Amino acid sequence: MEGDERMSQSDISDKLFTIRYKCDDKSHLVIKDTQTCLNCVTKDCNYFCPSDVYEWEKKLKITTVAFENCIECGTCRIACPSYNIDWVYPKGGYGMTYKFG
Repeated sequence: MEGDERMSQSDISDKLFTIRYKCDDKSHLVIKDTQTCLNCVTKDCNYFCPSDVYEWEKKLKITTVAFENCIECGTCRIACPSYNIDWVYPKGGYGMTYKFG
């Protein structure tokens, strides 16, 4: 990239705003074993998801899943070092709709 043309967080948020998501009442993302998350030192899922689906709740000692934010990129399927996230496409009629291609 020429100069310093990296995308800022606000640019990413603006682009994510162009996505339409029809939310199901049941998550298509499931943490398989909460103990695995508790034992995880790095909590990588809090950082690799581009739409901030995963967040470690220190008080509750669980990883929360905001599946409504998911852009269905599939990163969590392969980036969790323990493969502790069960990821499937949302059922028919639910999930992502992109406005611009």
